[in-house]
Amino acid sequence: MKLFRHGPSGLESAGMLDREGGMRDLSGVVEDISAEWLGTGGLAALRAIDPFKLPVVAKNSRIGCPVAGVRQLIAVGLNYRAHAAEAGLPIPTEPIIFHKAITCLSGPNDDVVLPANSTAGDWEIEVAIVIGQVTRNVSVNVAMAHVAGFSLANDVSERDWQLKRSGQWGKGKSFDTFGPLGPWLVTPDEIEAGNIPLTLSVNGQLKQSSNTRDMIFDTTFLVSYISSFQTLLPGDVIMTGTPQGVGLGMKPPQYLRPGDQMALDGGPLGRQTQRVAATQS
Repeated sequence: MKLFRHGPSGLESAGMLDREGGMRDLSGVVEDISAEWLGTGGLAALRAIDPFKLPVVAKNSRIGCPVAGVRQLIAVGLNYRAHAAEAGLPIPTEPIIFHKAITCLSGPNDDVVLPANSTAGDWEIEVAIVIGQVTRNVSVNVAMAHVAGFSLANDVSERDWQLKRSGQWGKGKSFDTFGPLGPWLVTPDEIEAGNIPLTLSVNGQLKQSSNTRDMIFDTTFLVSYISSFQTLLPGDVIMTGTPQGVGLGMKPPQYLRPGDQMALDGGPLGRQTQRVAATQS
């Protein structure tokens, strides 16, 4: 299944794609695709639904973050071999984990708003894991049974805040709109997580082009590893790292400016398009 949420920010309704890629409204069946709903095992009941019998969603409808009520947003750094190489850093022996504020989450096509006086806004296309049930100290062998699905993410970063303002990376990762997620929540049966193509362009120029085959730590290992030191809850999102081609890694670095357009493509995970805006005084 490919699920989504549509409507104005804060007023989204549940939706489902039909087999032809048409957007269908699920609000008559499910009030919302939420963390709480995922925790009740609600996904299983949707498999009996014929999406062609559901109302059509208007083509110009806004698509929101595919899960409401996310309680934890966890991210992984340097998880692609080529990205570690462009950063001039050794391959990690264990995953590098940090957290983004849940308030940074936004719809896949919403504007990305740079903070005041930003000079180092950067892009990072990523695959996100959405947890489906309480997950604590699980093995790699059963980790996928705890995953509700996958989504496309942009781990937007402000590098000066991340690297020059002291402390942890979260400072440069947690501004409002710095976590576009979606458009779809794709259930594991519809995707091969170890073979997802990823591309990101800025103003039509290709910046990132890779595949999850280049991951150092795969999705099942990440779920198992993270659950060994913290409990994962239904609806929690894990951003699994970005491939090479970020602005920071270019010589000289290239950063986002107001008016730029980012376009992300995650193959079966769908596409995102974001306009970069400046904070309004």
